[in-house]
Formats: sequence, structure tokens, C-alpha cells
Amino acid sequence: MKNPFSIHKLVLRGLFAAGMAICAWISVPLGDISFTLQSFALFLSLFSLGGKDGSIIFAVYLLMGAAGLPVFSGFQGGFGILLGPSGGYLWGFALAGPVYWLLTYLQGEKAAIPAACAGMLLCYLLGSLWFLFVYADGLAWWMVIGKCVLPFILPDAIKFFLAYRLSRRLHRYI
Repeated sequence: MKNPFSIHKLVLRGLFAAGMAICAWISVPLGDISFTLQSFALFLSLFSLGGKDGSIIFAVYLLMGAAGLPVFSGFQGGFGILLGPSGGYLWGFALAGPVYWLLTYLQGEKAAIPAACAGMLLCYLLGSLWFLFVYADGLAWWMVIGKCVLPFILPDAIKFFLAYRLSRRLHRYI
């Protein structure tokens, strides 16, 4: 068994966490929820390093942001972001990693894509429910889906595909 605290592992985790912050900074505001490359970075880390390391990386990223480092979209930081309109999506991403980890642990690497899809669906669900109950201000659930999910499905699918393809190329170097 490899040492989980080896210099190689720690450097990889640090690089992927930094990459996640950089990808979050690349954002296009679409009202209350921004389009970012954050999901690309999350799934690249899950596909490249596995569910355990990908989950650790996202947890470190959330802790950095909660501590006030400007790692979230729009160069923002602080615990308040985790309670803002897009906070449910951040919590959803935090659970996407363990879902991916569990499903790939049970089914092997052949389940990588379905496991990542399940994680993304969980993220959509938690983010939409958070937005609906905390920020929707009288919007019907179907309006929240139209505002917070539908505009993101195609871009997320493209990011997902690119993360998977890039991770396959990175495997020989990691």
C-alpha cells in the first residue's frame, strides 16, 4: 500500500486543489448562479486521482474558501459563500466525491462515468433544493430547475467529457 502522505501524493493534491481555485475564478455570471470551470476541476481530480483523493482535494478547497481565502467564484472567500445562492452546489460537489468514491469502490473503474454522473445529479439536486428553499422567493420548483439546472447541463456535459479525456492522458504521468 502506498503511503498516503508521500511527497508525491501531497504535491498532486496541492496542485489539483490550486487548479480547482483557478477553475472557479474562470466564471461567467448567469444571475444568482455562475458558470465556472469548478466542476471540470472536480471531475478531473476524481477521474485522475480517484474518489478518495478527489474527495480530499475538494474538502481542502472548501476549507480554504471557508477560512476566507479567495478561492471561490469571483475571487471570493469566507463561510458566507457556502451559505449563499450557490452554496448548495458547493455542498453538492462535496458529496459528489464520496459518491464517486463509493460507486467506483463497489463496481471498479468501469463505473467511473456512471459514478461521476450520479455525483453531478446529486450536485444539481442539492444546489436546486438549497436555492428553492432559501433563495427562490416564491419561485416554483420547475422555475428553479429552469434557472439553476437547465442552462448548465450542456456546458457541464462538455466539461465532464473533457475532464475524462484529459484524465486518461494524465494517467501515464501521475
